[in-house]
Amino acid sequence: MNQPPLEHERFAAHRELEALLKSTLRGDVRFDLGSRALYAADSSNYRQLPVGVVLPRDAADVEAALAACRATGAAVLPRGAGTSLAGQCANVAVVFDFSRYMHRLGSIDPAAKLARVEPGIVLDRLREAAEHHHLTYAPDPATHSRCTLGGMIGNNSCGVHGLLGGKVADNVESLDIVLYDGTRMTVGRTGQEELKALIGSGGRVGQIYSGLASLRNRYATLIRERFPHIPRRVSGYNLDELLDENGFHVARAQVPSPRLSPLR
Repeated sequence: MNQPPLEHERFAAHRELEALLKSTLRGDVRFDLGSRALYAADSSNYRQLPVGVVLPRDAADVEAALAACRATGAAVLPRGAGTSLAGQCANVAVVFDFSRYMHRLGSIDPAAKLARVEPGIVLDRLREAAEHHHLTYAPDPATHSRCTLGGMIGNNSCGVHGLLGGKVADNVESLDIVLYDGTRMTVGRTGQEELKALIGSGGRVGQIYSGLASLRNRYATLIRERFPHIPRRVSGYNLDELLDENGFHVARAQVPSPRLSPLR
């Protein structure tokens, strides 16, 4: 029996994307039904077969995979350990699983109390390393033995000690990110002079910062007066982090945000 034309076209598009990914990535590319079934769910009751799964080895792989998805019009979905409870990791998209290869701890600066990590690192691995310096990472959800930092950023995780040391949005200083259009940028706290320079530089980065600044300028009064002060936001961007008094902190404004792919 012949497949319906739409289904046949979708199958051909998936095969084209699979071939393109396998020709450009050094990491794993999995489009078989078994692998897709394994990634069809998180810890919620939702189920949705993804288009396919990629396990990038490094930032270059992430950029290459995004380029292939962009060329074929495929949606993307960054995934941590799949511990989310509301279906955040299930969608008709190419799932990016960072936990297999991109799980390195780059460095810890105990004096500055800063760590540089890749998105697939498990929280307990970071905390174990930090404990050698009598430090810890405050957000500690119940899934701390398996959840990843990238997933925690996407979910603005907290845990019981988040009340003392802050949630993830309070414990992020900068993010190295790549957007769907291929733009790669490092975002964090942005001083006024730096903001002017970034906007003046033009290009895609200048356009993004210009848009964010316009958003801040237009709605600053309303944000100060009416933006809800709740313990944890998981349903939208932290617009208050773009205010001058908060340092125009673009990284913290993005938490939570499953829409971006953090590289480290």
